[in-house]
Amino acid sequence: MSIEARDIHFRYGRTPVLKDVSFSLVRGRFHALLGPNGAGKSTLFGLMTRLLALQSGELMMAGQSLRKQPAAAMREMGVVFQQNALDLDLTVQQNLLYHAALHGLSRREARARSDRELARFNLSERADDPVRKLNGGHRRRVEIARALLHQPSLLLLDEPTVGLDVASRQTLNEHVRHLCAEDGLTVLWATHLIEEVQPDDRVLILHRGSLRANGEGRDLSEAADRDGIAETFHALTGAGQS
Repeated sequence: MSIEARDIHFRYGRTPVLKDVSFSLVRGRFHALLGPNGAGKSTLFGLMTRLLALQSGELMMAGQSLRKQPAAAMREMGVVFQQNALDLDLTVQQNLLYHAALHGLSRREARARSDRELARFNLSERADDPVRKLNGGHRRRVEIARALLHQPSLLLLDEPTVGLDVASRQTLNEHVRHLCAEDGLTVLWATHLIEEVQPDDRVLILHRGSLRANGEGRDLSEAADRDGIAETFHALTGAGQS
C-alpha cells in the first residue's frame, strides 16, 4: 500500500479533531478524501506532511514510517497545500529550480525535470513569466509540477481547486487523473466538492473527525442504497451537495 494510516487520533487541546482514523491507499489509484468543511481533512494532511506532530497512531508512506523514518517517508511525497506556496516574484522556471535544489538535484537534472513537467502541464511557454502574471489555474499547475520534481510515488492535494472557476477545476482534476494513468502515481485529493469525484474513484468520507466510509464510490453508494456518491455523502454527513 502507498499510504497506510493506523488508529490516528488527534486533539487540539481538549477538542478531538480526528478519532480512530484508519485507511490504506491503493498504489497507482486516484483517491478522493471527501468531507464537508471542518471534517478534519486539513488536520489529516497536516499530520501526513509533518506540519502537525502525531499524537497517537501510525502513518506509513510507501513502507516508511513517518514517525521512525521521517526523511525517507517525506521523500515519497509531493504535496500541494490549499494555500498557494509559490514565490510570486520569481518566474515559473525559477520556482521549480529552487524547489529542486532543496531536494539536492543538480542544476542539470533540475532543469531537465523542470522542462519535462512544464511540457506535461502545457506551461513551457510560460516558463519565464513571473508567477504573479499567471491565473489561478495555471498557478496550481505550477505547484503540481513543482511537487513532482523529486519523482515522488505519492501526491497529496489539499482542496487544490479552492478559488478556481468551474472550467479550471475540471481541467486540473483531469490533469491529476492523467498522472495516475501515465505514471502509476498514487493520489489523495481532498475536497468538499462532489463534482470532483467519479463513481469509480476510491473514496474516503470524513465527517466530524471520523472516517464514515472507505471504498470505491460505486460500491459505497450500493451499500448505502443511494443513487450516486452525492446522495451517499449527504446521507452519511448531512452535508449539502455543493
